[in-house]
Formats: sequence, C-alpha cells, structure tokens
Amino acid sequence: MTTLLFDLDGTLIDSAVGITRCVAHALTQMQQPVPSDIELRRWIGPSLRASFGPLFENPAHVEHAVEHYRDRFERHGWAEHEPYPGIDGVIEALHAAGHRLVVVTAKNEPHARKIIDHLPFGHRFDDVIGATLDGRLSDKPELIGEALQRLALAPADCWMIGDRRMDIEGARHHAMRNIGVLWGFGGESELRAAGADHLAASPAQLPALLAA
Repeated sequence: MTTLLFDLDGTLIDSAVGITRCVAHALTQMQQPVPSDIELRRWIGPSLRASFGPLFENPAHVEHAVEHYRDRFERHGWAEHEPYPGIDGVIEALHAAGHRLVVVTAKNEPHARKIIDHLPFGHRFDDVIGATLDGRLSDKPELIGEALQRLALAPADCWMIGDRRMDIEGARHHAMRNIGVLWGFGGESELRAAGADHLAASPAQLPALLAA
C-alpha cells in the first residue's frame, strides 16, 4: 500500500489569511514593522522560528514572537482557511484506491490536528505529523523522518506532496518520490529548483501522476 504524505498549508488548504494575520499580529506585539501582504505570504511554509529568527538577536524574543503568533492562531487563525477547490474529491478518490494518507506539516501538531479534524475529508488521514511546540521537530526532513519512524514506513513506499521547496527538499533527503503542487505558495520555479520529480497544476492531476 502506497502512503501519501501531504503538506497542509498551500496543498490541502489555502491558509494565507490566517497565517499572515497571525504573523502581522505577532510583529505588531513585538513592535516590529509589518511587511506587505506579498512579503507576508513568504512566511507560509517555513517553521515559525526559522522565519522570526532573523528579526531578533535575542532568542527569547523569537520565542515571544512565536507565542504571540500562537495566541492569535488558537483564537482565530486556525479557522481562517479554505480547502482548495477539487482537493476533497481527490482525497476521497485516493483513499478509495487504497492509498494510505498522512499529513506532514511544519505547523505545530496540535493546531494541525485541529484543522484536519474540522475538514470534511479530514477523517481520511490516518495520522497527522506536525512540529513540536518546543521546536525540536520543525523542518521537513525531520518531520518526514518522524512520520517514517512513527508509522513504520519505508521511503520507497511513500510519496511527498507539497507546494514549497521544503517539501521537495525533505522528500529528496529521504530519497522519496515527490510531487510539487502549483496551486499553493511556492510556484513552478521554486519547485523545479528544489528538484521536484513531478508538478501538478491542479488536484485532479494527482492520481495520474501517482500511477505513472
């Protein structure tokens, strides 16, 4: 049985509103300038500590910024998203075809589980692997490794599907087949530069690519 590891933000859901509003909130609370919406969208994908880190010399200030982000996310941000058009039917079809479905995301695991639990197709995922609150697990290679260990999976039996270079780089780190999706936040040039095996322009293309 093939296991499909799906990224969350930019792959299953368009979460730009929730994430960018929470980043803006954290920066405001930390008395930092809030960049443009285009710049804020670049925060979608990397871990929070990796994004906040360059802004503060004091590691404690990075942790404060993460706390401000999480505070708003827990109150509002987790619900500020929409599933991408067509992804629900594709998830149902992949499950019906016998694939095992798992979410692997740099979002912290409690938040990711809350979102998946509220998606109409969320029950099709066997597990959700996300970042630890203390940052011990936060980067995609580590998160994919955690998924492999937790679920006793072999990389050769898995695919990673995601919209950012981190998803592709994480898959390649484990010699795992991968698909870069073009409806998210990374874009074709970023995914090609990361070495994506395949590119999908729409969710409807995923089944054929997985069968190739």
